[in-house]
Amino acid sequence: MEVNYLFDIFLESLTDSAKMIPLLLISYVGIELVEYKYANKIRGMVQKAGAAGPAIGALTGSFPQCGMSVVASVLYSQRLVTTGTLLAVYLSTSDEAIPVILSQPESIKIIVPLLITKIIIALIGGYTVDFVFRKSNKETLVHIKAYAEGSDNKHHNHEIILEKKACCGHSTSPSSVEFNHKEIILHPIVHTAKVFIFIFSFSFAISFAIAQMGEEAFKNLFLGSSVFQPFLVALFGLIPNCAASVAITMLYLKGAITYGSTIAGLCTSVGLGLLVLFKEEKGKKNVLIILLLLFGISVLAGYIIQYIFIEFIPKLKLFL
Repeated sequence: MEVNYLFDIFLESLTDSAKMIPLLLISYVGIELVEYKYANKIRGMVQKAGAAGPAIGALTGSFPQCGMSVVASVLYSQRLVTTGTLLAVYLSTSDEAIPVILSQPESIKIIVPLLITKIIIALIGGYTVDFVFRKSNKETLVHIKAYAEGSDNKHHNHEIILEKKACCGHSTSPSSVEFNHKEIILHPIVHTAKVFIFIFSFSFAISFAIAQMGEEAFKNLFLGSSVFQPFLVALFGLIPNCAASVAITMLYLKGAITYGSTIAGLCTSVGLGLLVLFKEEKGKKNVLIILLLLFGISVLAGYIIQYIFIEFIPKLKLFL
């Protein structure tokens, strides 16, 4: 009986997850083509943005996958973007959240509010950080200006960024080379398979837990609407792997975590960006400061949104 019970959950999770494969693959091929066509232009805009960096970083960072966070991390280590620009990219990045949502047509309506929310957080967070660090950013802005005008130190090798890899080993700047079928076709297939495994695993685990515990008990497992939930989800989002954003998105779509907690978790889910920053940035104190700022802004944003959705909006509805 128990075996049949587990098999039913397994089969249902496998079937539901398999239905997402075509849309996931289409999404990833589309993302790859856009990266191939515009990656260098986007990178150029970010590294020459200067004081306007947080705005451009917030917009470009919202593009799906962690490639932009990897690029921003290397640019920061080369002092071609400000601290606020780096954080704006990080905060607007959602890693795998958008493709996962796109693979479930009934949930597509939440994409625009999600992106707008994260872009606003990235703008406020990025410009606030640049204002606070305005003195230390002066040297960086001078360097960015010199680079943009072509008068940078000839010994500065900024093209190292072309050697960096994002998820599944694909280039962070695919438009720097000739059309590569491996990048455009093979990588989306590999990435789709990888994300499918994550989705299936989480879906099976969630379905099994709900069947065993009941829906309410399952939600309580994630602290329900507790004030601790955004903090814990943001902490989970710091895991430098696309599995984190997949899990957070799946938990939200299953109703296990709140919108505020989801935003907090996805704001810290920058994929491999943090690993690249830790590797490339010589000043480890700077890495720690950026990590704390990323976590702090994400948690604060999550709590504010949590309050708006749980406290303010219900009261507003009653008033109206």
